[in-house]
Amino acid sequence: MKIPTCIFLLFAVSAGPVAAQEKAKPAGHADEAHRNKTAMCIGCHGIPGYKTAYPEVYHVPRIAGQQPAYIVNALKAYKSGERAHPSMRGIAASLSEQDMADLAAYYGVAAK
Repeated sequence: MKIPTCIFLLFAVSAGPVAAQEKAKPAGHADEAHRNKTAMCIGCHGIPGYKTAYPEVYHVPRIAGQQPAYIVNALKAYKSGERAHPSMRGIAASLSEQDMADLAAYYGVAAK
């Protein structure tokens, strides 16, 4: 009985510093995004049924109501070039991690 307990305690103590080293994700602030950051999104994503013609004609998806983690991951993928849409890549390049978290908190709460 003492050996499993010792192994568990050893693991718990050794895992603590590793967990503390992980970078904390910024908490999103929906009010901040609404006041200062949604203007660049609403022009396309806030128009029901909107289609754009650059770089080709396609239906612009609604982002309101999406999962916040999905929004952050998509923005990071545009910023890194993993997703290649030119307009979104340009917008995402200007966003900090806090901006992304704020926008995800705003658009992820409910369909607006």
